[in-house]
Amino acid sequence: MTIHSLILIFELMKFSTEELIEGIRSGNKRLIAKAITLVESKKAEHRLQAEELLKRIMPFTGNSIRVGITGVPGAGKSTFIENFGRLAIENGKKVAVLAIDPSSAINKGSILGDKTRMEELAKEENAFIRPSPSSGFLGGVANTTFETMMICEAAGYDYILIETVGVGQSEVLVADITDVFLFLKIIGGGDELQGIKRGIMEMVDVIFINKVDKENLQKAKNTRLELKRALDFIPPKEKDWKVPVLLGSALNNEGLDEVFEKINDFINLKKKNRRFEEVRTQQAEKRFEYWVQEYILSMMKKDNSVEEAYIRHKKNASAMVSNPSTEAKLFVEKFLSKD
Repeated sequence: MTIHSLILIFELMKFSTEELIEGIRSGNKRLIAKAITLVESKKAEHRLQAEELLKRIMPFTGNSIRVGITGVPGAGKSTFIENFGRLAIENGKKVAVLAIDPSSAINKGSILGDKTRMEELAKEENAFIRPSPSSGFLGGVANTTFETMMICEAAGYDYILIETVGVGQSEVLVADITDVFLFLKIIGGGDELQGIKRGIMEMVDVIFINKVDKENLQKAKNTRLELKRALDFIPPKEKDWKVPVLLGSALNNEGLDEVFEKINDFINLKKKNRRFEEVRTQQAEKRFEYWVQEYILSMMKKDNSVEEAYIRHKKNASAMVSNPSTEAKLFVEKFLSKD
């Protein structure tokens, strides 16, 4: 056991579930952070307390607007989140930022440091920033991001902003746990083709072309026209909603008011169409399916004979003795038949 693990256990065991809930409800940032660390822990004793904690805070969740923010590296996501967060606070809102850092392949820790990238927002009393390592989880989204959102909602945060590393399948995963999916784009960054990919265009609710200034204004307008044309060929994600393509500069606080307005317009429309709760129900069901898989695999590994079979089939798959999907099927069939 590493020193880090010992420190983690010591730190978490200092607080009872009651103390953590009280800290969350009172907005104590230190205890909110402790609660999130508890939920992120994979240790069995921590999982038990985390499950009890999550169960008891559920009545206080669900009142936020969950915004997913994605874009290619260099699109200015951190600057956008910092200044958008400050704008929301100026409008009387509390903002939580869940910034999913890419993990080091060596020690699984965060490479970036979002509190150092959002210094001004971090100083705000009504802001909470939580960098979480993706730990290699598919698409750069931490596997406990949904549960972390629950804690932030129970703490009374009105907007939950989720920043991803913007790679691979992160767009799909973010769209699966948020109410609004915002795509940040820049001009001349080599991402024009990605910007008009059908996959991402089917998921977006708002597009913001960032880093627009006098020198590239015409190019930005041309890019907006291209995006609007591409959107015309895609069935609307929500009835009566035409995806807005906005121009501005997060660094100079230009265009953020319009983004704020469009996000709220979209949420109001979803509620009017009775789609808001429907989509959230679907998202919760997906989380249920994810954790079913996690717990089944965990239980399998607790049985020595099953674990041996798991390791054997996994080795066959990794050595390409046979197709990985075939080995997975053989293992599951063996497990279910108790053979």
